[in-house]
Amino acid sequence: IEEDNPFLGWRGIRVTLDHPEIFLLQVRAMMKASVGLNNLRIMLPMITSVAEVEEALHLIYRAHQELVDEGINVVMPEVGVMIEVPAAVYQAKTLAGMVDFLSVGSNDLTQYLLAVDRNNPRVSELYTGLHPSVLIALQSVVEAGKSQNCQISVCGELAGTPAGAILLMAMGYDMLSMNAANLPRVKSVIRSISFDFAKDLLDTVMTMDNGQIIASEIELALSRLGQGRVFGPVSTEPQA
Repeated sequence: IEEDNPFLGWRGIRVTLDHPEIFLLQVRAMMKASVGLNNLRIMLPMITSVAEVEEALHLIYRAHQELVDEGINVVMPEVGVMIEVPAAVYQAKTLAGMVDFLSVGSNDLTQYLLAVDRNNPRVSELYTGLHPSVLIALQSVVEAGKSQNCQISVCGELAGTPAGAILLMAMGYDMLSMNAANLPRVKSVIRSISFDFAKDLLDTVMTMDNGQIIASEIELALSRLGQGRVFGPVSTEPQA
């Protein structure tokens, strides 16, 4: 499928809901494969509205009931929403009340918030997860999730950087997903600081209005703890 702007086109949940017959087959297959394991979790991508979640949940419940009626002892899986579109940020509280978990796709969310293609060399330097608007959005989402007792995680490049991991931990995210190559540095930093340190640092940077200054503030704070070395190049392997 060729589109003028695929980032704003037919992808994620839009494809799924346009072909419910395929989605039902996929969900049935996943549920049948999970029998006896009971560890299936389904995440809905590119959500922009409550209506999309309602329709997807209806299909998932239908698939589950069909299998039960067929005599298959399958457990209803946990269902979550990927927060990667600004519209979902503003409806995060409502979405969190509808599902079992939320996961922020920080790469796409940052691109959409900043209107920057991180793969375009002419503007890629404008792409940063430490932009104040990105941090405000991330904090807003986690607060919305916590208000509904909804588990919330982050995937993407930001979670795999020491600076990002510290801020996300301080915000209250339950889980961080990252490339294996970034894990040692992030683990080293997390183990070397206290939660109070992370919270104080978050409070400080949330008063700032410049992403470069925020990055410098975090680097300086960690350098004082002897952790300045962690601010080397990080893996840019594509993530959600």
